[in-house]
Amino acid sequence: MDSNKHFVLGIYDDEDVLLKAVEKVRGAGVKIMEVYSPFPVHGLDEALGYRRTRLPIAAFMFGLLGTSLALTMQFWMMGFDWPMIIGGKNFVSLPPFIPVTFELTVLLAALGMVATFMIVSDLKPYKQPRLMDIRITDDKHVMAVDLASNKITKDDIRRILADSGASEVNDKDFE
Repeated sequence: MDSNKHFVLGIYDDEDVLLKAVEKVRGAGVKIMEVYSPFPVHGLDEALGYRRTRLPIAAFMFGLLGTSLALTMQFWMMGFDWPMIIGGKNFVSLPPFIPVTFELTVLLAALGMVATFMIVSDLKPYKQPRLMDIRITDDKHVMAVDLASNKITKDDIRRILADSGASEVNDKDFE
């Protein structure tokens, strides 16, 4: 069976039922591919077993790059490329460089975070999104189980989802 093409969807009406269902389904040995929700559900990340994100580390690294580039650029321009002595200050005077350094740090951190998020989330301009169920944009929560990544049969997965409190259990196939 092709991976990431055949799914069983459990559709839930309430987020509390969904949280309990995630624990029950994972406890039964079913690997959940993703849970889609119209709004954030507190505790869902922990219930799905997601690790803490490393995006803050990337933000720090992009900010550090911005700070380094800003200071290097200013020291080079004011000290070697086109030296100007303004008010009798040396070119190594740091306080006048702080505003530009701060702005470039924030700019590179923000742009780097946007790029990192888009790469990690696999968001491409030409990629068509997979919509598991149109109701996830309004009022339903959907638990998607990829059949290829589970050793449990389709009928057993459907039964487990139904027993966990799903109001509907549907199949979804992509080409």
